[in-house]
Amino acid sequence: MGNTIRVLPFALLALVAIASIFAPQQALFTSEQYVGADIAWLLMATALVFLMTPGLAFFYGGMVHRKNVISTMIKSMVAAGIVSVLWVVVGYSLSFGESIGGFIGNPSTHLFFKGVASGAPQLQGGSLMTIPLLLFAFYQLMFAIITPGLVVGAVAERIKFTAYVLFILLFSLLVYAPLAHWTWHPMGFLFKMGVLDFAGGTVVHISAGCAALAGALVLKRRHSHLAQEEIPPANIPYVLIGTGLLWFGWFGFNAGSALGANALAVSALTTTNTAAASAGLSWMFFDVLRGKKPSVLGFCIGAVVGLVAITPSAGFVGVPQSIFIGFIASIISNLAVYYKSKSSLDDTLDVFPCHGVGGIVGMILTGVFASNAVNAAATDGLLYGGFAFFLTQLKGLLIVTAYSFTVSFGIFKFINFVLPLRVSHEDEMAGLDASQHNEKYTQGTLLVVTEDREEVVENV
Repeated sequence: MGNTIRVLPFALLALVAIASIFAPQQALFTSEQYVGADIAWLLMATALVFLMTPGLAFFYGGMVHRKNVISTMIKSMVAAGIVSVLWVVVGYSLSFGESIGGFIGNPSTHLFFKGVASGAPQLQGGSLMTIPLLLFAFYQLMFAIITPGLVVGAVAERIKFTAYVLFILLFSLLVYAPLAHWTWHPMGFLFKMGVLDFAGGTVVHISAGCAALAGALVLKRRHSHLAQEEIPPANIPYVLIGTGLLWFGWFGFNAGSALGANALAVSALTTTNTAAASAGLSWMFFDVLRGKKPSVLGFCIGAVVGLVAITPSAGFVGVPQSIFIGFIASIISNLAVYYKSKSSLDDTLDVFPCHGVGGIVGMILTGVFASNAVNAAATDGLLYGGFAFFLTQLKGLLIVTAYSFTVSFGIFKFINFVLPLRVSHEDEMAGLDASQHNEKYTQGTLLVVTEDREEVVENV
């Protein structure tokens, strides 16, 4: 069994690489429909969203124990490799290929990106886009990469690297691709139902949050969690750097979802920044209200929660409303983190309270604040008389939450049946950096220099 596990990943990649040799070459599609400014903006937005993946690695890596920094960071980054290859082979086709009953794309539609480079810039049942279909596919890939990477924070410090690689593969095929099809494909059943998710409240954050909850339940508690040991963050400046990269990249995440250099992109960019700012302050000031000191971690986590919460509504709500969305989502997630800390749930970096709950709040508030005045494609929310639309958002939310949790729970259980999901007690105590990767996160040494000697004060 051990030899099979070692051989199988390389064998599968080799098989895909050999099969790709025989995929036909495609001439690039040209169209007068293209708009140069839209292409330029989406190229930049794609790069911005990719930057969020290393940003996430820094964000998570800075919060775990120093003996698990590298193992945590690589689990986010390796998704860029796995999902990129999977997306070209079949992932894009499952997400945006010819719809099968509104539930999944036909895997043969764009197998090995067949017809993507040479195809017209249009999805089945949708209007013509002003960017090449290849660019649209590549932009969507960035969302598919970061989603399984978000789950890392919940299962950090105890999951085997090989097991997480398998999780990325199965989650992308069985959870992400169906949800992307339901929500963003013009023939998807949630899209046709009228559910609004501008940039990934359901597809990315709720799905990742629910998968995180499932993973934490299946993996059970860390030994340090059982012993109620307080684990200091390895590197708070890493968290600050990660937050900055995430915030910066999120402009491409949300404003890029307008799929053009237009007024909607400007509005989405502005609501994104405003919600993040409001949420970061809300988390920090709420902590102060409860008797704590204002902290770097508090502001950073709050800002990310605000970015999560505004994601589904960034292109559907006005800028003033985004202040409230960030403010209230941050408080709700803060309370969720507090009550989780009182429970036996070991979600290492609070992925479900932040991404799951933040996404849920964002989807609900989309149903409250969405306005046809902001986006002609939107339906007025509850605040403007759209009670039916509000109920539609709730239905979509329940469907996505139930599906994501159930299937993700099944994926983790299946992986645990095929191979041990969790590292041994000895490996957990030694740290996953050393036990899983034979590498070590080393910190620099801070010296205090006096006239006659140098003294080591602390590791930094």
